[in-house]
Amino acid sequence: MDTPARRPTTTPQGQRCALTLFDLPPTPRTEPTDADVEAFKQQLGRPPRGLRAIAHRCPCGQPDVVETAPRLPDGTPFPTLYYLTCPKASSAIGTLEANGVMKEMTARLETDPVLAAAYRAAHEDYIRRRDEIEELKGFPSAGGMPDRVKCLHVLVAHSLAAGPGVNPLGDEALEMLPEWWRKGTCVTPVEETSVRSVRSVRSVQGEDR
Repeated sequence: MDTPARRPTTTPQGQRCALTLFDLPPTPRTEPTDADVEAFKQQLGRPPRGLRAIAHRCPCGQPDVVETAPRLPDGTPFPTLYYLTCPKASSAIGTLEANGVMKEMTARLETDPVLAAAYRAAHEDYIRRRDEIEELKGFPSAGGMPDRVKCLHVLVAHSLAAGPGVNPLGDEALEMLPEWWRKGTCVTPVEETSVRSVRSVRSVQGEDR
């Protein structure tokens, strides 16, 4: 069976990446804990909206991809099923985008039918996963799929959540990234017991008022 042509796994500076997250054990989808919610707040500077699950964890242990509901609590459609939260990963992906990777990938989709077919399959996988939660009629998948590349953050998030071999261009982008987690966690780790203790104190204080 034909497989899409792969780009060399290099950074925009031409340096070959020694390790990608695909070289590490996969992380299972898990229910978010109080500590995960606190980490999310530190990562994005706001509380999560429509959070359903932690779809992937960084090697540092913190969430880096979350699964969101197709509709926010206020009913607003939110077609982005997998949302990248790690600011270090987001910054590294932004560098790829600034170096023209999206334009180059889109051009290849027009000339490589095998790659185009695999990318369309990724689009269908994304919609299938989202529709299993709630169907959003009339909404596309995300990231420019199935025939363009508009957001590498979305494609990488899909690759991390679904695993290798599902989104070919998300896989490629991930392989181009440096080992951002090597420099430490992007947030101040919060122990689950500490979060619960703080919330208990706040609850008691609220009752005393």
